[in-house]
Amino acid sequence: MGNLGNKTNPLDRALEELLARARRVALQSYSPYSGFRVGAALRLESGEIVTGTNVENVSYGLTICAERAALVRAVSELGPAIRITAVAVANLNGAASPPCGACRQVLAEFVQPEAPVVFPAADGVRTMAFRELLPLAFEMKLK
Repeated sequence: MGNLGNKTNPLDRALEELLARARRVALQSYSPYSGFRVGAALRLESGEIVTGTNVENVSYGLTICAERAALVRAVSELGPAIRITAVAVANLNGAASPPCGACRQVLAEFVQPEAPVVFPAADGVRTMAFRELLPLAFEMKLK
């Protein structure tokens, strides 16, 4: 993938919809300390879209990112068998914001390796396959 969603290479309709949902949920962000309002939307194998937003805490290490909030919500509502087929991240600050390392690793537990991940980058909106975003994920085969 690795392509940019811009005038010369627009996002497909499904990813545009996912990104719009991420932008909408960013409005619900609890970010009184940083002011950095982020939303995430996950498309599941079932076609369902689950969203989440960042929730900060005065102790920054306890802050939860939008991507993990969406994932926890998906598992809580639909169970641990969910599989993610696409991810969108948006923010209301006009800044680059790919998923952080912690979010990438947590998503790796549930995401399909070829799932597109769309996020704001310094050069516009970027789309990458998840495996490109986290090429050396820590993995363990469960028995």
